[in-house]
Amino acid sequence: MSGKIAVVGTGLMGGNMAQALRDAGREVIGYDVSPDSAERLRAQGVAATTDLREAVGDAEIIVSSLPNSAIVRAALLGPGGVLETAAPGALLIEMSSIDPETMKAVAAGCAERALAALDVPVSGGPDEARAGTLVLLVGGGAEDIARGQPVLEVLGGSQFVTGAVGTAKVVKLVNNVMTMGNILVASEAFAMGTAAGVDPATLYEVLSQSGGRSHQFVKRFPKALKGDFDPGFKMQLGEKDVALAVEVGRGMNRPMPMASLIREIYQMALGLGYRDRDIVALVDMYRRIGDGDRYTPPE
Repeated sequence: MSGKIAVVGTGLMGGNMAQALRDAGREVIGYDVSPDSAERLRAQGVAATTDLREAVGDAEIIVSSLPNSAIVRAALLGPGGVLETAAPGALLIEMSSIDPETMKAVAAGCAERALAALDVPVSGGPDEARAGTLVLLVGGGAEDIARGQPVLEVLGGSQFVTGAVGTAKVVKLVNNVMTMGNILVASEAFAMGTAAGVDPATLYEVLSQSGGRSHQFVKRFPKALKGDFDPGFKMQLGEKDVALAVEVGRGMNRPMPMASLIREIYQMALGLGYRDRDIVALVDMYRRIGDGDRYTPPE
């Protein structure tokens, strides 16, 4: 096999990962079922294709960054999918936010086809993917982790080994429940503060230096102050991750009442038209509900 790296899924995250790998001098090709997505990546100077065999057939490392568990199962485990098409000996680095059982099924499928698998979800968004400053949560064996360093060292500002394959997906779900809850509470409180007459910029300045601040608040609320809700992390993905965590907890007979409530409010945001907006658009949802306004999503 060559030293080629194939990136399967070239959306916001995967496309930026591919560009970062290209900038680092890696031989990289992107694959997506969407011709528009592949064309966008080519316009950025990265090889891209809608032909899976062209992308992964001779790749040494395959990176997958896909929207959800169902798509991962179809794209990787399905007939004619990545596992059937990849050459024996290739390493799959699975970076999607999915449930741990799907990750374990992918790893088992890899083992059956003489492929290796790493479980590597990330903390961070498209900007961090492009800059190579993602926090990488890494599950897998030491030998496979060492093999994956040509990708991991480019994309990650830091790496944390969590244990066996599947454990990294668990840590990712825990992190995202905390993130979605944090943004939800911050949005609700911030909307109340501005409705009570405090200037939004002043409120942000004070809170960003006070006990209520958090990484997500400081990262996302400056955009909210400008009314910029273009997605770094889409509302629908936030709802999906919390729902996954609730299901994992239910499967272990672990109640998650707060996470369940968080999920319901994110679902409400989806129903109100915020599906493809950034999660910080929750502050706009609360403001509009309080003011009795209707929300019209952008064209």
